[in-house]
Amino acid sequence: MAGLVSVAALPAAIGLAQLLEAVELLDASAAIPVAAAFGVAALVLARGARRRIERTIGRIGGRGPARAGRVLGVVGICLAIAGAIAVASYYALSQWAD
Repeated sequence: MAGLVSVAALPAAIGLAQLLEAVELLDASAAIPVAAAFGVAALVLARGARRRIERTIGRIGGRGPARAGRVLGVVGICLAIAGAIAVASYYALSQWAD
C-alpha cells in the first residue's frame, strides 16, 4: 500500500493542480516529500516481509506482494528524485532569467 501511495502521490498532485485553478502546478511540489517518505516506508516494509518469509521458509507466502512493494517503493523514490530535480531546475532557471 505504501508503494502505491508513493507512486501515485506526484501524478495525483499534478492532476489536482490541473483540475483546480486555485492550486498552481508548482504547489504540487509538496507531494515530493510525501512520495519519498512513502517510498522509503515501502522499502522498509518489503524488507521486513521478506525476512519474515525467509524465517518461515516460505510457508506464509507473500513473496510476490513483497517484491511488488519493493519495486513500487523504488519507483516512488525515483519519481520523487525526478520531481525534485525538475523543481530545482525550474527555480534556478527562473532566478537566472530575471
